Amino acid sequence: MRPARIVAFSGNVRRPSRTRTLVEAVAAELGRRRPIDLKVYDLAEIGTGLGATTRQALPLPIAHMIEAIEGSDGLIVGSPVHNGSYSGLFKHVIDFLDPATLAGKPVALTATGGGPRHALMVEHQLRPLFGFFTAHVAPTAVYAGEAEIENGVVADARVAERVAAAASELGHLLDVAEAARRGGGGRAVAGL
Repeated sequence: MRPARIVAFSGNVRRPSRTRTLVEAVAAELGRRRPIDLKVYDLAEIGTGLGATTRQALPLPIAHMIEAIEGSDGLIVGSPVHNGSYSGLFKHVIDFLDPATLAGKPVALTATGGGPRHALMVEHQLRPLFGFFTAHVAPTAVYAGEAEIENGVVADARVAERVAAAASELGHLLDVAEAARRGGGGRAVAGL
């Protein structure tokens, strides 16, 4: 079996980025559990030129990222909380995706914010967004506030537990998706 093609996408435009740290933590945990072919993208790298209004007008680095997301076996996405939701540029990237490529795709959700009051953004904003596309979203989402990531590392034990749970669930969803592809079962989902 080939390694799962995983794209980790951080919707943050700054460095250092707690959001990138979080998506990379989920990816690293998934990589400890199974072989993966990982590509990590963030808006800090590809944000310039994202003002295009059509997919054909996208600069090549952004177009390649969109193609990688669409061709991946699974996604790990994260956004900083901005005014109670995901960042506008994060959503702009998602808007360029062919919705059919997200249908049935395993996805793990992460977000970072200034404190506990932002934690529900994942459930109220990100989960419905990927639910609209009929992606198969891991049950455990991961949120980290300012104090829970220090020096580029997840420093909070509870957040680390959620990282491990999200990675495990994403692994199970990848197995289900692979079995459905091999068996011609389409988008059928078995329980986690």
